[in-house]
Amino acid sequence: MTNLAAGTVTTETPETEPSGAADPVAPAGPAAPGLLSRRWAQITAEVLVSVVAAVGFTLLCTRIDVNPLNRIGQVSGLAKIQQYVAVIGLPLLAVLVFTAYRGTLRRHRLTQRLVCAALAGLSTGVIAGGVVVALNGTPWPLGGQEGDPSVLVHMATGMLDDKGLPGVYPPGFPALIALWAKIRYHGVGGEGFALHDLQILFSALVGPMSYLSWRLLLRPFWALLIAVPAAVVFLDPIRPYSHVVMIMLVPLLTAVLREVRRAGELSTRSALLRGLGFGVVFGLLFLWYSGWYLWSAPGIAVLTLFVFPWRGGRTAVRNGLALIGTTVVSAGLVGSPLLYQLATIGADVPDRYGYIMVYTDPTYIMGWMSDRVGQTTYHDYPASGELAGQSGFAILLVAGVGLGIGLGLRSLAVRTAAAVLAGAWLMRFTFAGKMAQTGTVALYPRTTWIILYCLMILAVLGLMAAFHRGSGWLERVLRKDDAPAGTSVLSGRMLRQLAAGLVCALALFGTMGASWSVNRYMPEHEKAGTMGLDAWRAHTIKKADGSCPRFAPVSTCADIIVKDWTPDKDDKKFVWCAGVETEDWQAVCGRRAPWDNGPAK
Repeated sequence: MTNLAAGTVTTETPETEPSGAADPVAPAGPAAPGLLSRRWAQITAEVLVSVVAAVGFTLLCTRIDVNPLNRIGQVSGLAKIQQYVAVIGLPLLAVLVFTAYRGTLRRHRLTQRLVCAALAGLSTGVIAGGVVVALNGTPWPLGGQEGDPSVLVHMATGMLDDKGLPGVYPPGFPALIALWAKIRYHGVGGEGFALHDLQILFSALVGPMSYLSWRLLLRPFWALLIAVPAAVVFLDPIRPYSHVVMIMLVPLLTAVLREVRRAGELSTRSALLRGLGFGVVFGLLFLWYSGWYLWSAPGIAVLTLFVFPWRGGRTAVRNGLALIGTTVVSAGLVGSPLLYQLATIGADVPDRYGYIMVYTDPTYIMGWMSDRVGQTTYHDYPASGELAGQSGFAILLVAGVGLGIGLGLRSLAVRTAAAVLAGAWLMRFTFAGKMAQTGTVALYPRTTWIILYCLMILAVLGLMAAFHRGSGWLERVLRKDDAPAGTSVLSGRMLRQLAAGLVCALALFGTMGASWSVNRYMPEHEKAGTMGLDAWRAHTIKKADGSCPRFAPVSTCADIIVKDWTPDKDDKKFVWCAGVETEDWQAVCGRRAPWDNGPAK
């Protein structure tokens, strides 16, 4: 579980560089002086650098003092964040480029590991720092006391009042809110302030957690190429705990399937211990956020049957069953509180909430909109692309997927992503196809995220496979017959320089994408109906001392609400079409709005 693999999951890909590893101009030399010459120290350093970069940058952004309730203040805050990240990031990139041109092979590899780890942390540190700016002057979280944040706060209050678990909702994050409120804010009444802190902290940690999960399988550059776009695209600072489980789940599933495939090489004791470790991690993630397990399960169940070493002999079969069994049992034990709730009351909590993603073409999975849509409707979202409605991004992504399936199918990561994608795709249309008859949405729009994520994974792995195949082909074409054995046509230094340049480009994308992400959450009046509403609400609630926040946009702030969470027992038996005008309910939902007593239209 702690192995940050330098190579890919495929046994066919060597640990050395695909070509040019033996660079006569840059001898290997020592990896680094002292402790950093040891593998465990490099792994520890990589973890610490990523986490410190994320959290440290977030703390640095607390120095930015602007009024986030006006646009000039917001722009100044966003610009200051970019100034900070440039001052920190440019020297890191300079060191990386320098070692690519002048350093030894081993020293450059260590530098690349640490720089990629830092960039992963900075990518979401920028988003967390933007949330700090958006909430400057208020102790309340995004969302204030309304919507999903209010539900989380009430769940935490119920836990502090010993009212038990919050129904079928994963209890991990509400429990942490309750714990932090007790430690930092004197218990009941401080849950909203605790959520403010945890929203920021866990937004910052999404980048490191994503990167380090993929480092179990891939080299630093390829892990960063998946982790940064995934973290920037999928991170929702209002609920930063949810999507990180999705991001981590796919590489972790690949890692456990890798162990199953090589079960014949393990002892029974090793198989049991590995299964126990994976099971505990899966169980904790299940308690943190469980939804992604549903969408991943069908594809992974089928893939496991194909990966299992049926022909590996008695030892392989025995160890494989032991590993899988231990993983499932230990995960079930850790996640048993939530599993019990799902088994006993899960059927009584149907999802009937409709919003713009429920009304759009169900095959559109290239983007996402929440119920904060402003003036946008399903008539103009998504925008139609140039080729059969598909945008240039969609075409490029699908082409990358073709490379992944066509050139990288021997990679277990490719198979895992493809299996999860196929299973989620089928479940999406199964649930959506029954919506009109059952009156339940069944959360099917959330498959948009995991399907897009798997497409991104396949595209990156396709590029990686194309690079390895292409470099090998060039070696064979360009090599002269009389070339000495062991020499390489493609210089290792040239490949390292290319990789360093691509890391610089990825860093630029990360800073631009992170700024785009957090700009959506800058405070905006509730009449706009955009995602900025959540930050605006946070500035309209009284502080613990009864005064208004520093930049409150209202003259009278709302009182603090303290209450326990109670389940909603008002099952309307039909899809509740949110964000739809009264006169449009008939056209969208096939029925009058419940509050409309006029004749049907």
